[in-house]
Amino acid sequence: MRILLNGRRGRVGSTLAPSLEDAGHELVERIEEADAMVDFTRPDAVAANVRAAVGARVPAVVGTTGWSPEEFATAPVVVFYAPNFAIGAVLMMRFAADAARHMQGAEIIELHHAAKLDAPSGTAKLTAERMGGGVPIHSVRLPGLVAHQEVILGSTGQTLTIRHDATSAAAYVPGVLLALSRLPTLPPGLTVGLDALL
Repeated sequence: MRILLNGRRGRVGSTLAPSLEDAGHELVERIEEADAMVDFTRPDAVAANVRAAVGARVPAVVGTTGWSPEEFATAPVVVFYAPNFAIGAVLMMRFAADAARHMQGAEIIELHHAAKLDAPSGTAKLTAERMGGGVPIHSVRLPGLVAHQEVILGSTGQTLTIRHDATSAAAYVPGVLLALSRLPTLPPGLTVGLDALL
């Protein structure tokens, strides 16, 4: 597949580019040459990139967070958005949603590298939504971190902690490759969350 990778020099893109090529994909420079677009850029750039892909009738796989993808709900091509492409993070969200039905309260602590622009993270917001909403989120931005999230649930006499740690951007590669492989099976418009593919 010919892929336009936006954010190629960023934290995720610099790891993703060689992994896409190793998986047999070809990286191209212009949307007109692409069979799909992958975007790991910035919140202030991603919507314009997706609009360009939709305008060129090129499906998009988006991992950039801190924006609102709802305008693409009825796009004529697939727009797949996941706030987290790490399969372990998707499982953490699933487990937290299940646990929330059985525990009295919960809070989310998400920790990311100092350069992450959005707080709370898209993963934390989606986790809280899947847990029924109203779950407090605490955001930490520090050097030395990559991407980490803890969901702490409590009930009388007990607590349960569900934690996911991404120690490098390589954690996102399998999820992106899965999304690209499933693009032909998805309906036009917006699909949110890697769990839709698992």
